Amino acid sequence: MAVRIEQEFEKNKVKLQLGKSVTAFHEEGKRIELEDGEILVSDLTIFSVGVTPESNLAQTAGIKTGLRGGIIVDENYETSAADVYAIGDAIVVKQEVNQQDTLVSLASPANRQGRMVADIIFGKARPNKGFLGTAIVRVFALVAAATGLNEKALQEAGISYTALHIQGKSHASYFPGNTPLFLKVLFANEDGRILGAQAIGENGVDKRIDILATAIKAGMSVAELPELELTYAPPFGSAKDPVNMAGYVGLNLLEGLSESIQWHQLNEEKANGAILLDVRNQVELENGKIKDSIHIPLDELRNRISELKKEIPIIVTCQVGLRGYLAERILKNAGYQVKNLDGGFSLYQTILPGEVE
Repeated sequence: MAVRIEQEFEKNKVKLQLGKSVTAFHEEGKRIELEDGEILVSDLTIFSVGVTPESNLAQTAGIKTGLRGGIIVDENYETSAADVYAIGDAIVVKQEVNQQDTLVSLASPANRQGRMVADIIFGKARPNKGFLGTAIVRVFALVAAATGLNEKALQEAGISYTALHIQGKSHASYFPGNTPLFLKVLFANEDGRILGAQAIGENGVDKRIDILATAIKAGMSVAELPELELTYAPPFGSAKDPVNMAGYVGLNLLEGLSESIQWHQLNEEKANGAILLDVRNQVELENGKIKDSIHIPLDELRNRISELKKEIPIIVTCQVGLRGYLAERILKNAGYQVKNLDGGFSLYQTILPGEVE
């Protein structure tokens, strides 16, 4: 998902130096030396390397601290000192999806914690259940938002998951002013429980992530997303919202109607003998195709199916994934071994443009 934000920076003439560390500052910070020896000239350097709680007062008072110096609180936000409470950026909370210690330095949780502690002091039960870290940011014309855990966090926690990518529109595609919306949803393999989501686009990003944050809080499965009844009129959404569509894709994966692979798994699948079948129309190939792919348009697939061998595994791709799923169903019903490239050519081209010809 981050690649689209990188492209937005570059589009606006912001030069990115990714994967490089700063090793030294010279001339009072005006010259910055990178690990590869390159020197950058800087008028202003901003360090955005994370947040460390300011908990010196608590530590001096002998109050227990934990992760990165954050103040440890119980389910009532009470510290290790009786009748002393703490809230906000300074405290350690539980990540609600995996219940591991984390820091959530955001205004919304801090404000809600203040209300909770006020109620607790007056004798009302307001247990600290943990937080998702739902956040949003604008980068020039694009908006990026996330909730729950991302893939890296799920891998570190040892949680088995599936990722799916949806490319939709901010509202009905036939109504003027719609813009692309890219949505990623992560769910547990065992029961489909939604674990996290990210979205990028110009419009409608906040709406979709807010819906999915609510779904995670409710403990919903990805298979329940198609049943969400969301407001619809052409200027505001689609009859099947991108959130609904993510649910349909997740349901197909959970029920075994579809099998998918991610962009980073394609080379391994090909190395193990699979072929890549592109089912887009001929005119779409003018925008490029993935190297070493073969081409049979979806409309011709049934008539040309004999060109494919059943003993050879097939990975299908289209532009965004829908026609790939249809091709997958046609081929599986005919006895072929098939998986769908999640996100299709659009996602693959965005991340690995060097693999497109």
